[in-house]
Amino acid sequence: MMTKYVVVGGGIAGVTCAETLSSLCPEDEILLITASPLIKAITNYKKITKTLEEFDVEERPNISLQSKCENVKVVQKSVSSLDAKSHVLRLDDGQEVVYQKICLCTGGKPKLIADQNPYVIGIRDTESVQEFQKRLSTARRVMVVGNGGIATELVYEIEGCEVIWAIKDKSISSTFVDPGAGEFFMAELNKKKKTQEVKPSKRLKYTVDDIKKPGSDNSPIGGALGPDWSADLSMTGTQEISHCVTVEKCVEVRAIHTKQEFEESGKRCCDLSGNPDQGSWPIYIELTNDKVYGCDFLVSATGVVPNTAPFLPGNQFLLADDSGIRVDDMMRTSEKDVYAAGDVCTAGWEPAKHWLQMRLWSQARQMGAYSAQCMVADMQGQRISLDFCFEVFAHVTKFFNYKVILLGKFNAQGLGRDYEILLRVTKGLEYVKVVLRDGRMEGAILIGETDLEETFENLILNQTDLTPFKDHLLDPDIDIEDFFD
Repeated sequence: MMTKYVVVGGGIAGVTCAETLSSLCPEDEILLITASPLIKAITNYKKITKTLEEFDVEERPNISLQSKCENVKVVQKSVSSLDAKSHVLRLDDGQEVVYQKICLCTGGKPKLIADQNPYVIGIRDTESVQEFQKRLSTARRVMVVGNGGIATELVYEIEGCEVIWAIKDKSISSTFVDPGAGEFFMAELNKKKKTQEVKPSKRLKYTVDDIKKPGSDNSPIGGALGPDWSADLSMTGTQEISHCVTVEKCVEVRAIHTKQEFEESGKRCCDLSGNPDQGSWPIYIELTNDKVYGCDFLVSATGVVPNTAPFLPGNQFLLADDSGIRVDDMMRTSEKDVYAAGDVCTAGWEPAKHWLQMRLWSQARQMGAYSAQCMVADMQGQRISLDFCFEVFAHVTKFFNYKVILLGKFNAQGLGRDYEILLRVTKGLEYVKVVLRDGRMEGAILIGETDLEETFENLILNQTDLTPFKDHLLDPDIDIEDFFD
């Protein structure tokens, strides 16, 4: 099979890349190869500011992309190898695809604790969420290990089950927010969730039954979960309780014991109050603070590693320190005519002052679209400028039912100690943090309905000297937009 453009991966980056190629090159056939029968489709896209965007992610059958983009052909197969020098992609059934340009969008795979343990599961794609729901429905107590977005959403959504949240940091949700915001969220941990009006879903829901995942490690084949992955999901255990979350800070998992191993070890197991636990559990999890908890299962939400395995043998890809495939400012890898986008790649260019890479849905969409533009430009002998979305980091999400917006160097990344912080906190309502250096805004965290995102984004981009306004910048009685119209 020969084709001009090939995209590997049916996640957000891959589908966005294929859709963009389709619109730019309506006469050319685009081949999208995905191991899953479902692809990720972005819907309800809304641009909030110059760089901040909001969207939903739908899972749809592969055929839906072919219906939307007539020149896109979707093939549900796994990749066995890539011969970059010969421009040949080999699939698991022996078929060979000869390409002119190819974009690798295979995402990441979970860094699982004890990945061979049947009582340890990861949350990465739709299939793993379904497995989690099934196990949770009969569970009394679970442990969630990790401190990123998925872990934060899980501990908030789980009801009817005791939750032990084990984090290696001093504060919760530290992948995204500072300790002050972590304390702001702590007050929400064990509150009863607000009852929300049940509205009919506007989106079709598709499921996958009995998918055999390729590879001996039973690794997930679906694309990463979208920004609203936990919406409308039932996450309820067997107990007559609402939220019951215990946070163990500054710890890691030392060992996971079977029931027999635990009984033979002579170790002491505690309940959530610290008293001896008389219950019987499938696994016993020993933490580095010497506490041992019995649980029904453990959720490993400790991040992902770039899914590069099928492409490395026989090729000369440059890899970054985080094991991602290194790409330049045109999304090109070190192998000719091979591009990469999303979680599988690492930005190898000198980043803009206020931009940083995080493996997020928003950046996967941006990289997917930009890589398509770069592939077409290169095919036409042109060079395009780095997209404006890489000028300043901007991300919107939701934690504990609060809107969370992160802008620029929101946690003072790379600033050392040469910065100052302005704070405005209204308990249960909002948390606003601004990072200043030499009187200029470097980043911000906005939690709640602050309506400050556009103004603050402009202040970061324009590098306005805020020294004369510093004392009033976060005054709730002053409309800061009036100063900077």
